[in-house]
Amino acid sequence: MNQQERNDLVNYRINREKETFNEVKILIDNKLWGVAVNRLYYACYYAVIALLSKNKINAETHGGVRRMFGLHFVRTGLITKETGKFYTETCLAILNQLTN
Repeated sequence: MNQQERNDLVNYRINREKETFNEVKILIDNKLWGVAVNRLYYACYYAVIALLSKNKINAETHGGVRRMFGLHFVRTGLITKETGKFYTETCLAILNQLTN
């Protein structure tokens, strides 16, 4: 992938994050909590994969995205531990929804 293609992909993912986050606001206003958590997770996911893509870091699965985010951004201090924890807890909330 050349730099322009990478930039286009990053911009696409950032736009998806913004659109999805706007959906979260509507869902919360309508007290649709479970769906709001799901969309919040995806808003975070789109932002994180944009960050990984921008830095040429590949991940094949949602768990891989979480691990690469922690390894390259949280552990290095580029992203706060609180933000990393929020992302992890949101991921776990979605897993709990799927298994219950």
